[in-house]
Amino acid sequence: MQKIFGKVILINKTWIAIVLLILLVSVVAILSILDNSSPSKRSELLPTLALSLTNTPTLVPSLELATAIATVEPAGSEPTATLTPTAIPGSHYLEIDAHGKYFYLGCEAAAAVDLAGFYDILIYQYNFQHELPLSDNPDLGFVGDANGPWGQVPPYAYGVHATPVAELLQKYGLEVEGGKGYTLEQLKGKLAAGHPVIVWVIGNMIGGVPAEYTDTQGNTTIVAAYEHVVILTGYDEDSVRYVNNGKFYEVPNEVFLNSWGVLGNMAVFHR
Repeated sequence: MQKIFGKVILINKTWIAIVLLILLVSVVAILSILDNSSPSKRSELLPTLALSLTNTPTLVPSLELATAIATVEPAGSEPTATLTPTAIPGSHYLEIDAHGKYFYLGCEAAAAVDLAGFYDILIYQYNFQHELPLSDNPDLGFVGDANGPWGQVPPYAYGVHATPVAELLQKYGLEVEGGKGYTLEQLKGKLAAGHPVIVWVIGNMIGGVPAEYTDTQGNTTIVAAYEHVVILTGYDEDSVRYVNNGKFYEVPNEVFLNSWGVLGNMAVFHR
């Protein structure tokens, strides 16, 4: 009996050893699986590890920032250009050879010739005056006799506005534009870039009264007595400098704007 009991104890110890060995092998196998498996597999095997993984902080702020940056411009769209006004210096002055007018009402021809000369294009006042088209509308051509009395309005002897002057200068090879509606800042920008500007004023920069005029073809324009042109050659914060019939002058901005505005802020200048 004692022998039998001893055998039973031995068998139990053997089974216990086998069970412990199986458990040890299982633990090693699990650890091996955990070491080589993917994070998702590990989370299945160890719920606590899965919980830890799901509570790991994410980079949400960085992703939101990246999304915000990415949506500033829609995919495939062109960036929107931001137009920044070009800064001009507070003052700028140009040197220009200035001459008196050849005809009594030839201020436009004299100014045009001096402007062309600034760019080394030689034109004679006599030729320029007689090459201007003639019309009873100053927007279309020279009105009246170039040696007529000054101070009248069309259809009497008057002069010519910006467009015909610009078009004739272009025929001589000078790249200019001319018209109405410019601003003082635009003129300063041209002067700062090294380009004198022909402007239409009243007398030697005095005030005037605009008047509506209808030509024989039914076209309407604005005219004024003592229409005149000068060349702006410089400016500072408070004033502009100009040449008139070969002589240089300087007036406050307010005086210039008052005179220049009568005929609608007309000008001719290099493009």
